[in-house]
Amino acid sequence: MGRKGFAAGLAGILAIASIAAVVLLALAAGGSNGGYTVRAIFDDAGNVISGEDVKIDGVKVGTVGSVTPTTQARAAVVLNISNPGFKDFRADASCSVRPQALIGEKYVDCLPTQPRVEGTPLPPPLRKIKHGEGSGQYLLPVQNTHSPVDVDLLGDISRLPERQRLTIILNELGTGLAGRGSDLNAVIRRADPALQELDKVLAILAGENNVLAQLAVDSDRALQPFARVRERVADFIVQSNKVAQASAAHRGALAANLKDFPPFLRQLGPAMERLQRFAEQTTPVFTDLRAAAPGINQAFTNLPAFSRSSSTFFKNLGQTAKVSGPAIVGTQPLLKRLESFGNAAKPFSTNLATLLTSFRETGGLERLLDFSFLGANAANGYDALGHFLRTEGVATICLKYAITLRGECSRKLANSGSTAAATVAQAAKAANPFANEPNGLIMERTMAVVKGASPAQAIAEFPGPNPTARELVGGVPSVAPASAATTQPVGGSTAGTTYYSPSAEGGEAGGMLLNYLLGN
Repeated sequence: MGRKGFAAGLAGILAIASIAAVVLLALAAGGSNGGYTVRAIFDDAGNVISGEDVKIDGVKVGTVGSVTPTTQARAAVVLNISNPGFKDFRADASCSVRPQALIGEKYVDCLPTQPRVEGTPLPPPLRKIKHGEGSGQYLLPVQNTHSPVDVDLLGDISRLPERQRLTIILNELGTGLAGRGSDLNAVIRRADPALQELDKVLAILAGENNVLAQLAVDSDRALQPFARVRERVADFIVQSNKVAQASAAHRGALAANLKDFPPFLRQLGPAMERLQRFAEQTTPVFTDLRAAAPGINQAFTNLPAFSRSSSTFFKNLGQTAKVSGPAIVGTQPLLKRLESFGNAAKPFSTNLATLLTSFRETGGLERLLDFSFLGANAANGYDALGHFLRTEGVATICLKYAITLRGECSRKLANSGSTAAATVAQAAKAANPFANEPNGLIMERTMAVVKGASPAQAIAEFPGPNPTARELVGGVPSVAPASAATTQPVGGSTAGTTYYSPSAEGGEAGGMLLNYLLGN
């Protein structure tokens, strides 16, 4: 054999070795198909054949690979788990053989791990068989499996000859099971899973003896109030029965309500959010309302007295309404006329409003007052004697100076004193009109000069006492008069320091007129 032949043979050997290694790795991984394989040991696997389903909570997760007997007179069922989500059986896993159909087919129902409280650590995974029969598979011991007795077997023992055979078995059972009571107990429990679960329940209750004892004591205390009202409790049960019957009679409506309940909850969520925002916004209002509550309570406390006191007012108001009702009805024609008048006056009112607005905004009122003030100053004068008119805009009898006061020009609102006193006063007035009115005498003489009389004629026409120069011009004269009896106010000079004398007529008359016009 040459080098090429030796190299070719070596390559073939290496290839075969590689294939064998791959096969061994696949078997070590848990089965010839590379899946997760569990070797479950059962006391009895009757009617379990290859190809049957392996289920977890009713969902198929794999199939039964093979069923073989073991040396302990038990059955080894190989479970090929193909669903990757269940390829992790734990040490507390369990499997049971259950009927698939009425014709006797079976399937294996498994639980990868027992239920536990969230957060509790998981038990360790199943032990993997490393050597011997079933190497590479995960071993589920017989303590974790259940082989229930089929119903047809229970029916068979009631017929002959199975009944006679069962009798013989029972007679010989004591001899055959002598010294193996624990094994028999374990077989019976695995044959009926309910007994096994009952054993777990009893173990849990045994661990809670103190709690159960305290529960019994507390339940006596809790039931004592119910014992005192047991008739009411019994009636409550009866009424609950009636309610249940009524609910059953309307189960269609209740079903419809339950059907509509989820949409209602979906709509209730946004409504509750809006209600929360409303509550947050109304919290300050209710806080202020709480602060104002004493005042509100006082107001409601005083409200009855106010109501009683206002009853008289409302009665009188009712009587007044009866009287004023016809009058108000009678004003309807007037209201119609007022409406017509208002419609007709609307353009005028609009224009008047515009005028008054413009009058106010442009300062018309101030200008009108200025005009009145300046006009009054232009038409009137003022001197030591008082106010006098330079012009007469309207000629009336009340604008002229008169020696005797006219009744129609009197400023008195009411007469005072007796009739006799008034008669005496009038007689004194007639005897000397200017006894108490020197200013009036001066004005009469001045008006006479204005009308063309000479000063001497004015004095002769209006005799009377003469006022002093200080009283006439309000100042100290620069030239003293010749005598007090002949002094007259003429204002010969613009300074007002030259006085009238009866011997002077021409220039003094012009001075008196100028004095009048200038207000000196």
